Amino acid sequence: MHIARFVARAFIGGLFIGHGTQKLFGWFEGPGMEGTEGMMRSLRLHPTRRNAFAAGATETAGGALLAAGLATPVATAALTGVMATAIRTVHLPNGFWNANGGYEFNGTIIAALTALAETGPGDLSLDAVMGRKMSGPWWALASLATGVAASTAVVALGRQAAPPQVPDPGPSAEGNPDGDGAAPA
Repeated sequence: MHIARFVARAFIGGLFIGHGTQKLFGWFEGPGMEGTEGMMRSLRLHPTRRNAFAAGATETAGGALLAAGLATPVATAALTGVMATAIRTVHLPNGFWNANGGYEFNGTIIAALTALAETGPGDLSLDAVMGRKMSGPWWALASLATGVAASTAVVALGRQAAPPQVPDPGPSAEGNPDGDGAAPA
């Protein structure tokens, strides 16, 4: 019996379900769709509604598949894509360490997902009940590569669809800190 894999899948999958439902429904003190759209706007991932829904749905469905041990390489690829996108859009400029807002945690999750894709979900899984054996080094590499490639496409397409950024004009010559040319009140 593979208890450790079951615990890892259930815990990691459960956390992703929680994060996804925070984005979609505002559960667990999450931002809901409106807040998630705002986040997508700030990350320049347009169209914001579609990307907000895709992020929440991918985390929720991928987490559920992982926790159940169903279509494990598909689940790990989807969740790797979410983590790779978080690294690219939020954490990379902050360096490695999580204490500084870096990508340490996201990288650790990607490593765990890749390990689960290689070892398989274990005996306590729907894949095992259905007699599916989709694990091994090639599955792990395929899962990792698919997730990273999907992230690359999402970020590139989202930024391409984003409206041009308007530079902040800064304070006006009259000393107005709002920079709108109006006389200070």
